[in-house]
Amino acid sequence: MEDKRNIIMAILLTGLILFGWPYVAGYFFPTPPAQKTAEKSASTDKSDVPAVAVDTPAKAVALGSALTANPRVLVETPKLKGSINLEGARIDDLVLLAHREELSKKSPPIRLFAPSGTAKSHFARFGWTGEGTTLPTDKTVWTPSGTKLTPETPVTLSWTNPEGNKFDIRLSIDKDYLLTAEQSFTNAGTTSAKVAPFGIISRKGMSPDPDSWNIHVGPMGVFGGEIVNINYDEVAEAPKGEIDYTTTGGWAGETEKYWLSALIPDQKVKIAADFKAGDGYNWTRIRNAEMTEVAPGATAKQSSQLFAGAKEVEVLQNYTTKLGIPYLDYSIDWGWFWFIAIPFFWILHWFFGVFGNFGVAIIGLTIVVRIFMFPIAQKQFASMAQMRAVQPKMQKLQEKYKDDKPRMQQEIMKLYQEEKVNPFAGCLPIVLQIPVFFALYKILMLSIEMRHQPFALWLKDLSAPDPLTPVNLFGLLPFDPPTFLAIGVLPILLGITMWLMQRLNPTPMDEIQKQVMGIMPWFLMFIMAPFAAGLQLYWVVSNVISIGQQKWLYSRHPILKQQAAKEAEAKAKA
Repeated sequence: MEDKRNIIMAILLTGLILFGWPYVAGYFFPTPPAQKTAEKSASTDKSDVPAVAVDTPAKAVALGSALTANPRVLVETPKLKGSINLEGARIDDLVLLAHREELSKKSPPIRLFAPSGTAKSHFARFGWTGEGTTLPTDKTVWTPSGTKLTPETPVTLSWTNPEGNKFDIRLSIDKDYLLTAEQSFTNAGTTSAKVAPFGIISRKGMSPDPDSWNIHVGPMGVFGGEIVNINYDEVAEAPKGEIDYTTTGGWAGETEKYWLSALIPDQKVKIAADFKAGDGYNWTRIRNAEMTEVAPGATAKQSSQLFAGAKEVEVLQNYTTKLGIPYLDYSIDWGWFWFIAIPFFWILHWFFGVFGNFGVAIIGLTIVVRIFMFPIAQKQFASMAQMRAVQPKMQKLQEKYKDDKPRMQQEIMKLYQEEKVNPFAGCLPIVLQIPVFFALYKILMLSIEMRHQPFALWLKDLSAPDPLTPVNLFGLLPFDPPTFLAIGVLPILLGITMWLMQRLNPTPMDEIQKQVMGIMPWFLMFIMAPFAAGLQLYWVVSNVISIGQQKWLYSRHPILKQQAAKEAEAKAKA
């Protein structure tokens, strides 16, 4: 009865760790320190910022038709290709040249932005709100200063309203994913006018990437130095379908697993930002919290930026450190253990640069992690060795007091005290390894650097599950097994190596506990099958190293040596 109670307590403790850890982590390992709490603003009036800067035809327009319907300025950089729609000055046509939709080299590049009216409409634009002058709208046709926007050739879009006042948007772009828009308004009239520049990102529907408890997808931003993640449902269910913030600096946008679109205002200007949902669309909007009064003959200028691209760690960190865009690198959801995940990522990145193979880099990182964890593992193995050494005595006590459970427990506790064995000493190292595992899980699941990276043989994409499964005779039979049965070679190796590790550990004395532990490797084999092959590779290699460590440490442990000598002596006498 006591043994069963211990098993129940262990299960409850495991559940407590799994479900209670987010709260513990939030207290002891908070998200990077905030400079100031974001200020939600229910009173800020942004009604003059367009809410639905989209076309909503009864039937979706074909992409090709949308791209030829209006005059455009081409966009070409080493990583981006597309165009800007001169109607509304919309940045609505961008593909990511370095990343493809599928593994095949013939697969088209990832399309991030698509024109309004298409099935996957997603775009950004810059404009003005104001008083005392006619403002450009999303139907305004702009005049460009050139035909192609490149890192070497900026383009200025110009429009003059009926009063003679001039609006300019000078667009420049770098070699990665950052577009800068310098908006200027020149008052050529005889009376003052008030203007405030704004930026908007519009998307039809939601990201196709699933939003889960461990990977955030959807609206996010940095307001007042605080990282804010918001779910699509939160925006849709908010009053008027809108969540507002007032802040100085920061940014606002929409994150996906691998991609990000974000508006970055002048970091010294107080802005009003909001996320809005309605009619099947989602918007991110920012504008100056206060309008600027522009006297006759004067010009008002202000710069803002648009990030539209892949969440490449090095690129994001350069923007954060060199351009002062706060926490842009944390658009990657590093999780609770960011302080472990980020250093480990750079180790992985360095190995990849050395070997040129991401699978080899994962193996290298696994070795580094095991070296780092070796002192902890040594204590764990020493505890297990002591348990193995006293196991024969425990078995004798169990046989002797099998009909008196309370007495048996007392005698076993007495044995632990005499032999100076702590049965729980092996648990602490396991708990300490949890942050490391979660950090590595984040790296291998979210790292775009691993996306579509091959390892060897059949492993062509380490960001996808292992595709080779014996269920269809490793592809010889022409059918795809259901997901819960699609167990690849790596998950099978994971189960086998975990089973071998258990064989080296002390056998549980309780029969129920023994059965639970016996099932665990094969249970985890099924659980890990849908995960990325890179994570499976890490776990298999880690298990192999652990088996080697255990055998080496056990062979050198003095207690086990003495036990082996006694057993050999007993056999000799017999």
